[in-house]
Amino acid sequence: MVTIGVYGWELQGFLAALREAGAGLLLDVRQRRGVRGSQYAWANSRRLQLALGQAGIAYEHHRELAPTTELRQLQYREDDRLGVGKRSRAELAQEYRERYEREILDRVDLGAIVEKLPREHPSVMLCVERDPEACHRSLIAARMRERHGVTLRDLRPHSP
Repeated sequence: MVTIGVYGWELQGFLAALREAGAGLLLDVRQRRGVRGSQYAWANSRRLQLALGQAGIAYEHHRELAPTTELRQLQYREDDRLGVGKRSRAELAQEYRERYEREILDRVDLGAIVEKLPREHPSVMLCVERDPEACHRSLIAARMRERHGVTLRDLRPHSP
């Protein structure tokens, strides 16, 4: 399993990173599959699916792994308290982590998802944040590693 965020990438670099990783399937774990700003219009669901299809990479949306609006608001309040923006967040709030694990991960059959992952190519888990430590995808990936033996790697854009 490979994880990747949207922030910091442009489409061609994003696709090149997926090709280099040998990706065969992208798992989108966003609740709302859009990203604000013209810079990231390529990551909106329809455009992303079209680009992935042209690159020979399958796409699945796993909304059941997305944080609820309430959980996202909890994280935004913590970001505000710390004076950080979503794009500059370095880590998730402890309460968010605990509630996400309890309210989302404990209720999803990750084993069934892992079982369906193609064996011949790595699968990629997508969300928005640049760094996995600032994103719920790190919690999903950790649970997959701990309970299902999935090996993990994170893709990040190069800093300018």
